[in-house]
Amino acid sequence: ASLNRVLGSEATVATSAMIGGDPSVTSRFGCRVAVMPARVDPALLHAFSSIPVACISDVMGRLAAGGAALRPVGAAALCGTAVTVRVPPGDNLMMHKAIALGRPGDVIVVDAGGDLTNAIAGERMVAAAIAGGLAGFVINGAIRDVGWIRASGFPVFAAGVTHRGPYKNGPGEVNYPISLGGMVIMPGDVIVGDDDGMLAIPLADAPAIAIAARKKADHEASTPPETADRAWIDAILRRLDCEGI
Repeated sequence: ASLNRVLGSEATVATSAMIGGDPSVTSRFGCRVAVMPARVDPALLHAFSSIPVACISDVMGRLAAGGAALRPVGAAALCGTAVTVRVPPGDNLMMHKAIALGRPGDVIVVDAGGDLTNAIAGERMVAAAIAGGLAGFVINGAIRDVGWIRASGFPVFAAGVTHRGPYKNGPGEVNYPISLGGMVIMPGDVIVGDDDGMLAIPLADAPAIAIAARKKADHEASTPPETADRAWIDAILRRLDCEGI
């Protein structure tokens, strides 16, 4: 009734249609869990796993980046299917749910707002992920139990470290779009990471990006910097009308 008063009956019906087609359905935005995405083809993940993230980033126009604050803790080789999570700063209830839903090869990617006040994950959650065969965590927030995580060999990318533990009050979302440092991540995207950082590859573009990145990596491997042609440097400087060239 209140929505009718604000929007009018026609707008109310139209709004309800967008959230499920039934005017009686109420949106649960902010506290909802969607179906798990299809897992990325293992052959495609294998192709990406041997390509430096920097090469992948270059062929993606250097536009994909989760932010320089997201650094690996210990093991850095990360490659898997994105299971996305959004949580309030300092709360990990929905991350627990994502781990429970996770399948071998999944990467739990958490948007915790970049807040470093409370850890979103630690030893116990990583141990659960290892037991479930998950491929890694990416947490735009803080973690703890860093020594144990390093020793475990499980790939974890995080924005920081704190000993202060999390809350488990919710709400949150699982398998809805999130954004890390301006990089949009959809459930089911390819997640890759190494010592240079991590990025998400849209699944629809992934096969073509894998081919292009493999070519770039092979070219760089066959062209050592010390023997590379440097003529291009002066060519650019001449176009800039640089004095002394």
